Amino acid sequence: MAKNVTMAEEYLADHFPGFPVLPGVMMLEAAIQTAAWLVRASEAGGGAHSLIVLKEARGVRYGTFVSPGQTLTITADAVEIAQARSDFKIKGTVNGNTAIQARLELSHVNLAETDVSFVANDRIVLAAQRERWQTLTQRSGALPTGSTTVSTN
Repeated sequence: MAKNVTMAEEYLADHFPGFPVLPGVMMLEAAIQTAAWLVRASEAGGGAHSLIVLKEARGVRYGTFVSPGQTLTITADAVEIAQARSDFKIKGTVNGNTAIQARLELSHVNLAETDVSFVANDRIVLAAQRERWQTLTQRSGALPTGSTTVSTN
C-alpha cells in the first residue's frame, strides 16, 4: 500500500514547524492498516472480523524522513495469520530508503464477542469494510502485495 504525503495534511505544519515531515506514529498507522487489509483479504468472504487492531509493535525503527510530495510505500510480510491473531514484518520505504520497519502483532475480534448486543454493529462494520475493499481493488486493479510468507491456522 502507499501513502502520498501532501502539504494539505494540517498536522504537518505543527509536527516540526518549518520542517514538515510525516510523524512516525502516522507511518506506523499506515503499516498497521496495510497488515490489517492483508488479514481481511485472507479471511473467508472478505472479512470475518469487524476489528483488526494492533496488539503489539516490536522493534520499531525509523530511518529517513517522509516529506510532502513523497510517497511512503508499505510492504507487509505475513509471518502468521491465525483465527484470532496475526504477525507481520513490515517495512516502509521512500525512494528506496527505509523510513520505518517493525514487527506487528494484530488481534482479530468481533464486538459481539464481548457483548452480544453488538451483533448488528459487527454487521455494519463488516459491510463498510467490504465496500472499502471493493473500492480499493477496483481503483488499483489488484490485490495488495507483500504477503510472501503466510501460514494459516
